[in-house]
Amino acid sequence: MGYSNTASNFNRYLETDVLSADPVKLVCMLYRGAIEATVMARRHLKAGEIRERSRQILRAAAILRELSRSLDPQYEEISHPLRDLYAYMQTQLLTANSRQIDPPLAEVEQLLSTLLDGWKTATPSAPPIAQEMYQPVSCTY
Repeated sequence: MGYSNTASNFNRYLETDVLSADPVKLVCMLYRGAIEATVMARRHLKAGEIRERSRQILRAAAILRELSRSLDPQYEEISHPLRDLYAYMQTQLLTANSRQIDPPLAEVEQLLSTLLDGWKTATPSAPPIAQEMYQPVSCTY
């Protein structure tokens, strides 16, 4: 019963963290999830655990699909190369899964880590709506 409550509390915390996160933090969370899945897939590959390896590879691929869907076509100079990179990483994941080899997984892990490092340095700006809504209040009489 203690585990169920702990898991439930963690899920509520995670949900609150996701719902209150700015877009850059959400992207970083997705990258961390994809990296974690890729690392786990590599461990399961080494241990010969086919089902778990495949599950983790599919998890990483699903995260990459979501990242690709979230790209804003308005910013084509960045969204197009990222979409191509995400597609390449998905191909590498599927290659690793079907051939049961580590090098494509290692490459995807490295690419995701590099992207995460780049996003960590990004600083989100306040959305225009929030800037318009803010009205300083005078505290003088």
